[in-house]
Amino acid sequence: MVPICSFGGDGSLRRPMTPPGTNLPGLLQHLAAVEYGWFCKTFGRETEPLPFDENDENADLRVPAGTSTADVLAFYVRARAAADQVILETGLEETGASWDGQAVSMRWVLVHMLEETARHAGHVDILRELIDGATGDHQRD
Repeated sequence: MVPICSFGGDGSLRRPMTPPGTNLPGLLQHLAAVEYGWFCKTFGRETEPLPFDENDENADLRVPAGTSTADVLAFYVRARAAADQVILETGLEETGASWDGQAVSMRWVLVHMLEETARHAGHVDILRELIDGATGDHQRD
């Protein structure tokens, strides 16, 4: 894992890197919220308050000013732990109700979250490249 400070600190991480304002902590907050949503809410488990807003479909992508990057990382760790627990307790063919009321199986949710996480990992890599200028996955001397 690359330390946060290698990207120039919290200010670099929070700098909007795309016209809609996407930044690294916002993507991580979004992933944490959808982990809680798709695993916990879908299968009837409690979650902590999530950063969704019916009037703003992108609210979960914006980290409030008073929330540190460490807070966002901790939120993600808690979301992953909660999701892992639901995965352990739920059979692959068990169904729950998605956010729109549709019946979905744990198998479907696992595949969907793999796609969701992979898509956003690509976004994270692009944002990281815009911040530090490095390309690829190897240190160049």
